[in-house]
Amino acid sequence: MKEKIPFYDKLVLPYHFGKAALYGGLSGFPARRMTVIGVTGTNGKTTTSFMIWKMLNTAGRKAGLMTTVGWGVDEVHEQVEHMTTVDVKPLNERIKKIADAGAEYLVLELTSHALAQYRDLGIPIDVAVMTNVTHEHLDYHKTFENYRDAKRKLFKKARFGVINADDPSAEYFESDVEKYTTYGVEYGDLKAEKIKLKADGVEYVCSDGLKIRTQVAGKFNVYNSLACVAVGRRLGLSDAEIADGIAALDSVEGRMVRIDEGQKFTAIMDYAHTPDAFEKLLPDMKKATKGRLIVMFGSAGGRRDPSKRKPMGEIAGKFADVVVLTEEDDRDTPGMEILEQIAEGARESGKKDGADLFLILDRPSAILEACKMAKTGDTVMFLGKGNEKTIERADGAHAYYELDEIKKALAKIK
Repeated sequence: MKEKIPFYDKLVLPYHFGKAALYGGLSGFPARRMTVIGVTGTNGKTTTSFMIWKMLNTAGRKAGLMTTVGWGVDEVHEQVEHMTTVDVKPLNERIKKIADAGAEYLVLELTSHALAQYRDLGIPIDVAVMTNVTHEHLDYHKTFENYRDAKRKLFKKARFGVINADDPSAEYFESDVEKYTTYGVEYGDLKAEKIKLKADGVEYVCSDGLKIRTQVAGKFNVYNSLACVAVGRRLGLSDAEIADGIAALDSVEGRMVRIDEGQKFTAIMDYAHTPDAFEKLLPDMKKATKGRLIVMFGSAGGRRDPSKRKPMGEIAGKFADVVVLTEEDDRDTPGMEILEQIAEGARESGKKDGADLFLILDRPSAILEACKMAKTGDTVMFLGKGNEKTIERADGAHAYYELDEIKKALAKIK
């Protein structure tokens, strides 16, 4: 049976294809001068990309990087755009600058939007990495299958694949690439064993005997670093180069950032903004917290996927002791409408308004209130904005950086 072509493919996507071909051609398709590692998935793309980039450079392999957070070779330039893979014009211009700087490798983070819109046109993929595929961006792709299949496009053009075997979609990606390896905790060619989760990182032993230590915490970084090990193996790095490179990454902007201004509780900022990210993050943080776990977050508006809001509320309500809901790029969607949709899930998990559930629309005010209610031994998590430098409201984008707002709030409660 012939596959039905979606309406937007018939009209919109040919425009994207032509645009990608134009700007790729004007730049001379610069990615062809480098070995390209493409990283896609719902969560973990940025941290995995940073790990691979750090590993390569630590091993003396000059590598460029393009991610949500920033781009560059030796120095990472800040990316202010609210998108992971920027539009084709700046994308090709930046790749050319990376190639002209003498980079041998390019680590490129790719979203489903980018792959669906041909922004990777003319970029040869030597190694494709899949971190995981879960609920996200259904506002654009309409169905989970369309979303998953957009990401599969990266593997259809790749020479080699690195695939999370624990992910339910693994078999689809395996069918798209002739040569591949898999990794995971439960399954995979490369498995993590003897896992130790610590406040300042994770430690484990790979099934082939390689000992790995990271400076970034969270069980999800077991998966991120395992993908990095698999890439290192494919590119011919030694065990020492792989282990030392992964251990060298001390942080990623906006990801699991600990803020210490002398307060009596733990404050952490992270970019987590999907149900899957919450499922992976909050149970571990609950176990690691001596006191209460206080979680503050929101969900994007402006025709962004509303179906994830209630599940995020349910998960937060289940694992957090206190839930604080606030704005997160509401755009032209009424903010309280978004908060009520999230709150519905939190209430079903047992949270009660005014007791352990609070709806505070203004984000800086919500940060301050979350800090005020925290006591010794508590952990407060500020989720969803991470490294972003603006917040989008009905009247447009406003300058905003979560880390600065958290520090201001901490200064006020001293």
